[in-house]
Amino acid sequence: MSWNPAFDPGPLTTDPDAIETLIVPRTRDLGGFEVRRALPAAQRRMVGPFVFFDQMGPAEFVTGAGIDVRPHPHIGLGTVTYLLNGHFIHKDSLGTDQKIVPGEVNWMIAGRGITHSERTDPLVRQGPHDLFGVQTWLALPEEREDMAPAFEHFGKGDLPMLEAEGKRVRLILGTAWGEKAPVSTFGGVFYADAVLEAGARIPLPMDHEDRGLHVLAGSVTVAGQVLETGQMAVFRPGDAITLQAGPAGARLMLLGGDTLNGPRYIWWNFVSSSKEKIEEAKEAWRRGDWGKGQFALPPGDTEEFIPLPD
Repeated sequence: MSWNPAFDPGPLTTDPDAIETLIVPRTRDLGGFEVRRALPAAQRRMVGPFVFFDQMGPAEFVTGAGIDVRPHPHIGLGTVTYLLNGHFIHKDSLGTDQKIVPGEVNWMIAGRGITHSERTDPLVRQGPHDLFGVQTWLALPEEREDMAPAFEHFGKGDLPMLEAEGKRVRLILGTAWGEKAPVSTFGGVFYADAVLEAGARIPLPMDHEDRGLHVLAGSVTVAGQVLETGQMAVFRPGDAITLQAGPAGARLMLLGGDTLNGPRYIWWNFVSSSKEKIEEAKEAWRRGDWGKGQFALPPGDTEEFIPLPD
């Protein structure tokens, strides 16, 4: 799409109070693989339905190395996996066996319970390779928490791409700038990958209550403040926000949506509006009666799993 009235930048935001929260993610080294976790943070637990935001890498792997996230459970959320470089294989207890590459989206709805693993393809391990991406969790609406689990995959050609005036934006989830992604979602939400040339400007969509951004590369100026690589900002509801890329350009993840009707509890990989449901999920994973209770292991990846934390 070459032109969209909702995509036109307005005047630059000058009110410093427009930035409601500024987050510097925590960095964790997972053994040659760095993760930056922006959500949940002490300053901000959620942005709309987004309750978890991890930047994976960028990381380089030597021959024989790679990602090995063993089977583990989820309840009460949807996970979005989106890559900028590299790829890996997703397997889950529904029988899904899906390779994901840059620009595509994996959307896994845990509902009442699902198990999945993520591993580097053995063929890829035969040489050096890299990985850079983002994984996010969205809390499900309370009435959807016990729904049947599901999985969707969309290629990059399936997702709306907006292009104009030095910017290219791929809409990953939800609705924004008059466009709608094909991924099944619940309630108001938007999630987008934006690449901006030096000095390019982009407005944030106005039709969402919560809105935020995470800087993957480069920098942007908003409300008179420069946001650098690795920072996340959450904006005041209702303000007209326009971002401008710095001299090296920028790559951003833009996100937000409707606030939920109440808090969400997070323990390990479980998200719920009910502490009791989390306790039930803990016990089900501890019992390990695969295929007979709440959880099953992914077909083809049943030799090991991540145990319940102490």
